[in-house]
Amino acid sequence: MDTLKYIIIYLAAMSVVTFILFGADKHKAKAHKWRIPEKTLLGLSLLGGFSGGFLGMEFFRHKTKHWYFYSVMIVSLVLWLGVIYKVVAG
Repeated sequence: MDTLKYIIIYLAAMSVVTFILFGADKHKAKAHKWRIPEKTLLGLSLLGGFSGGFLGMEFFRHKTKHWYFYSVMIVSLVLWLGVIYKVVAG
């Protein structure tokens, strides 16, 4: 069960980072400054930041018109639930 604890801590940390970057990208978009690449935001979401990515999309109203962002969040959630299931089920 220690592994599960570390996975949860990892997912929480990735989500915080992803949430912050969604906010930073929204701020940069409004200021017409250099943006964070979409592949970075999507990649962080796949690497475990899906909850922060989804919350960032909704909270900052950012990237909500891009269907593929929602798709990546859902795929990432399913993948990470599978990882957690494998750890718990052994």
